[in-house]
Parts: sequence; structure tokens; C-alpha cells
Amino acid sequence: MRGILLSIVKILISAALLYLSLRKINLYDLAARIQVGSLGWLALAIAITFLQIFLGVLRWREISVECGAPLQTGQAMRFNVIGTFFNQTLPSSIGGDAVRLWLVARGGAGWRAATYSIFVDRAIGLIALAVLIAATLPWSYRLISDPNGRSALLLLDLAALAAGFGFLLIGLLPWPWLKSWWATHHVHACAVIANRVLFSRDRGLKVTVLSLLIHVMAVVIGWCVVQSITAPVTFGEIFQLLPPVMLITMMPISIAGWGVREATMGLAFGYAGLIANEGVNVSLLFGAVSFVVGIFGGLVWILSPEKAAKGTEPIEVPGEMSGSE
Repeated sequence: MRGILLSIVKILISAALLYLSLRKINLYDLAARIQVGSLGWLALAIAITFLQIFLGVLRWREISVECGAPLQTGQAMRFNVIGTFFNQTLPSSIGGDAVRLWLVARGGAGWRAATYSIFVDRAIGLIALAVLIAATLPWSYRLISDPNGRSALLLLDLAALAAGFGFLLIGLLPWPWLKSWWATHHVHACAVIANRVLFSRDRGLKVTVLSLLIHVMAVVIGWCVVQSITAPVTFGEIFQLLPPVMLITMMPISIAGWGVREATMGLAFGYAGLIANEGVNVSLLFGAVSFVVGIFGGLVWILSPEKAAKGTEPIEVPGEMSGSE
């Protein structure tokens, strides 16, 4: 019952925010701006989204090895593409992570290793996004003259940096109770793995570069969307505005980020002195690109061996997740 109520709340949040964002948007005008040339830009955005997913696969593979859940490249790519489908269909922006976790655990890695690999992957992605936003703050402050916008951006990034580096700090603390207390045991274990990955001589640089490139690809996708409707926005402006929006969209309070992304993008464009409605237009097309990729992910899921075997084998959660290492 609680899960159903949370799903209903997320649906209502998405619907309310979409209504508030779209009430001043002329969707017919937006559709009229999509010409034959626009399709090329949107196709490029879809192709870059698949490249972004592949970069995520390469990072996830490095992390999964440290978690004791090694993945083959093709297998990880299939799981990630399937995850994009469930990101669009489950009432959360991280629904795909739950499905990826299930697929990895069901493949024999175990629930603990699968959970750790997904959690650490997400945590490292969050840290990289926060660092990228922090690195662009001097230019963002030149773009955003509104004091409220500047304060919101700074507080958002500080919160993300504190959460990310606080998580890494937990893995460095020698306090025994962090390993023995059930509430901190698994968080500490994931933090230890994250530190081992990021500061590894073999994997650290590779994972860091991949993490940053994944977020840069999101900016490039946004730029392709801008070009498809010839919106009066430069690449530099998208580079500064889109990452904070993506950070807010990571919060699991809506369906696939719909509504939250549009409202935040319109607000960000307004703070930057740009046309707020254009921010909503860009966000809608950005979401549409993700939706198309999600449809492809759905086809992969339907044809996957995991889907064919679903329901034919009992799935039991091992008791290892409740114990200590």
C-alpha cells in the first residue's frame, strides 16, 4: 500500500509540474519548428544518448569488478539499455537502477554485490556531476545575474558536494561501529569500494574521465535539441545550465524526471536572462529523446533471455544482505 501511495504522489507531482510548465507553452508552435533538418539533429541526439549509455557501461564494468559482480560488455550494455526503458515506465527516475540490480543479482552475482555495484555507480556519477558544476561556477555566475539564482545554484552544488565527499569520507573513517552497526555497515562497505575505485592506480583515472564524459554527453544531447528548433541558446549556456537541472532531476520524486525537469529548466533559463519558455521546449525534446531510447530498451527487454525466463525460475533474496561481511 505504501508503494502504491508513493507512486500516486510521484504521478501527481509530475502532472502538476508539467501543467505549470506547459500552461504558457504553445505545443503547436513547438511542433511547427521541427522541420526535416530538425530530425537529423534529433537523430544525432538519440545516437549520442546510446554513446552515453555505452560510456556508463564502461564505468559500471570497472566498478562491478571491485564489487565482486564482474560483467561482460555486451551483458552490461543490454542491462543499461533495458534500464532506460524502466526509467521511463516506473514511477521514479531511478526505476531502471532497481531493474539493473535485479538483472545482475539474478545472473548469479548475488544481491549484495549487485546492490553495491549500482549504488557505487550512482554515487560516483553524483560526485562527478557536482564537481563539473563546481568547475563551471565562475562562468555560471557571469551568466546568472539574479541573486536568487546564484544562491540556489551555489547551495545545490554545495549540498551535492557535501553528500558525495561525505560518502567517500565514511569509507576512510577507522571507527569499528561503522562496520558492525547494521544502519551503516553497507553504506561503509560501498564507500570503501568507491574510494578503492576512484583512487586506484589502474581504474581511478579511467572511471573519473568516463564519469565526466557521461555528463558532458548530456550537454551535447541538449545542444542537439537546441539546434533542432534553432533556439537562441549557445553551447556555453547549455553547458552551464543543464548539469544543475540534471542534478535536481536525479531526485526520485517524479516519473522519469518529467515535470521536475521542465519546471527547473524553465526557471534556470529565466535566471540566466534567457526565454523561460525555450527552456521548457528544450526540456520537452530532451525528454522525448530519452523516451525514444527507452522504447528501444523496451524492445531489448522483450527479446532478452532474462524476459523469456522471467517467472520460470523462483527468485529468492539471499540472507547475505542482512548479515555482515
